[in-house]
Amino acid sequence: MTEAAPFFQLSDCACEGLLIPVWEIHAKQGWCVYGRNGSGKQLIDQLLVGELAPEEGDCHAHLDASQIALISFERQQATYEEEWRLAATDIIPEDEWGTRVSDFLPATRLADPLIDALNMRHRLEAFYRELSTGESRKLMVLKALLEDARLLICDNPFDSLDQATVIALNETFGAAVEAGASVVLLLSNRADIPEWVTHFAYVEDGVMTVCAPGSRAAQLAELEDLAGRHAIVQPEIPDDSIALESYAAPFIAELNHCVVQYGGRRVLDDITLQIAPLQHTLVTGENGAGKSTLLGLITGDCLQCFSNDVSIFGHRRGSGESVWEIKRHLGLVSNDLHRRYTVRCDVLSVVCSGFFDSIGLYDTPTEMHLRIGREWLAAVGMADKGTTLFQSLSYGEQRLVLIARAMVKSPLLLVLDEPTQGLDEANRERILGFMSAIEARRHSTLLFVSHREDEFLPLFQQHIHLRLTL
Repeated sequence: MTEAAPFFQLSDCACEGLLIPVWEIHAKQGWCVYGRNGSGKQLIDQLLVGELAPEEGDCHAHLDASQIALISFERQQATYEEEWRLAATDIIPEDEWGTRVSDFLPATRLADPLIDALNMRHRLEAFYRELSTGESRKLMVLKALLEDARLLICDNPFDSLDQATVIALNETFGAAVEAGASVVLLLSNRADIPEWVTHFAYVEDGVMTVCAPGSRAAQLAELEDLAGRHAIVQPEIPDDSIALESYAAPFIAELNHCVVQYGGRRVLDDITLQIAPLQHTLVTGENGAGKSTLLGLITGDCLQCFSNDVSIFGHRRGSGESVWEIKRHLGLVSNDLHRRYTVRCDVLSVVCSGFFDSIGLYDTPTEMHLRIGREWLAAVGMADKGTTLFQSLSYGEQRLVLIARAMVKSPLLLVLDEPTQGLDEANRERILGFMSAIEARRHSTLLFVSHREDEFLPLFQQHIHLRLTL
């Protein structure tokens, strides 16, 4: 009996900053390729889906392109941008918001129990642009599996997912491998490695090393030796430009019996919340439960803040307050901001745009702005990337830049909506260290959204858990 051909064979494969000496992917294999931000992981998925051609060596696929699926933040971003492009044309009616979730899936598979397993049945008629980041991630997985992909390449698939969905997704991936597919996880955190993974590789500085065949324990030990542990240097945080003592209102944010609904569906129902100065607040909840919407009521990105009882920095929304005066005291990192930051500019310009609350830099920064911007780039480990084009960075590196952008003006309220999404374990530790340093300095008040229990820090004095409303 002849052995089935591997899905992929790579030998001395070199291309644009990536070298893979030898790698074979076979049916019924679960792979973890671990690497830090900027290590070259992103080039691996581009190579496997044919977006990157090898300059040397061999890269041979025994699968059709239709049998290979890529699940990544970059693919989510591309879909999001396409939906906005459709909305800006006459291709769809004015009363439509773009493509519905059900239209992404095979029409003959809409009764599949997998849709229920990933808790997406109630969202089939929603438009793609209405989905949370976690929900759009689940949709990509559903699309790949319901279209019977043989090879799934998943770049940090568990980021932005609630714990119940992570468990369901792992069960789904494990079942797909057992049924004959192969799943390749490109991971930045070793804590995310699931039990069904039996093959391991490590990538650093664009070179991929496949762990020697053997037991799972032996391969994990080799991965530990290869990856080691990089020391994290926490640089000095730049000086504050605004003193907390100058803030007189009793609450940073106050919401009273707020309701938000879209198309007849209530996303938030009777939410009341008060955040006092230095009352660091953690927000958790299932995917689609309204966490980002809650933050949007506070930041003003959800326009229904004006029809609700919402006060920020002592000013009632809609009472004639200056939008820019409020934004001056707000720092923001969110998935929505990341999706919308498509303006082509260099990294230092992105960071300095935080002083002006703009996407892109349209005002001339002062020498002080540039100095503080460079200091924050150094603080997030990106000191040498100031002149690099923002769009050329990996997703995780872009996230670090946006974190620096939020911090430059030392905001009274720092709103962090899953800020560590896409970050490797070293950079996650760096950002969590920043948060502890901010608490110690008693300046900014933190409003933090996370699904990861290892990010529920002792500094949080208030915990708001939102439940999904169907």
